[in-house]
Amino acid sequence: MANTETDRRNRVKRAPDRGVYEREAIYEIVDAALICHVGFVQDGQPFVIPSIHARDGVELLLHGATSSRLIRHVQSGHEVCVAITLLDGLVLARSIYSHSMNYRSAVLFGKGRLIEGNQERMHALEILSDHIMPGRWDDSRKPNEKEFKATAVVSISIESASAKVRTGPPNDDDEDYQLPIWAGVLPIEQRFLDPERDPRLFHGVELPDYIKEYHRKK
Repeated sequence: MANTETDRRNRVKRAPDRGVYEREAIYEIVDAALICHVGFVQDGQPFVIPSIHARDGVELLLHGATSSRLIRHVQSGHEVCVAITLLDGLVLARSIYSHSMNYRSAVLFGKGRLIEGNQERMHALEILSDHIMPGRWDDSRKPNEKEFKATAVVSISIESASAKVRTGPPNDDDEDYQLPIWAGVLPIEQRFLDPERDPRLFHGVELPDYIKEYHRKK
């Protein structure tokens, strides 16, 4: 994410005071999210596809079927734009116009490549698995030959990125603060409920500690 002319792509223009460009702050958002949305243009038609992702240093990993339109586009080295959003609260102002949301979002630009070596590809799948559920990879059956052959993994080099963050209470106009209308923030928190056993799970198979203690970075 060097200071180059490509930075103009991700410069925050609307509410620029909310723009964040520090690498680690952007990575925190990427690492906390479970889902990203990948935008690309193919034959003049724009597409936005939701996908599971994981970060490996300065690269973003995606996986999918070898026949996937998204995977084929990325492995060909074409440009993509990746968006990630974490919603933290509904901001309820006195004026409808001043309502907002507290959020952390990131937009990344880059070009991809296909991860080809079997060892490198298997390692990338492990990174993807650990991003979603740390500890699960070592506790599960690994992909068999058929599954491994049907799955492609691509790596997108993060060339340019930015974040946009809103926090805090409503920002009403001065005259609206006199209105007898409740205003404030309704916080939103991502949480996980008690695990539900598979009905076909063998008796005696205990819930692993890594699931009992599971939580996402905030």
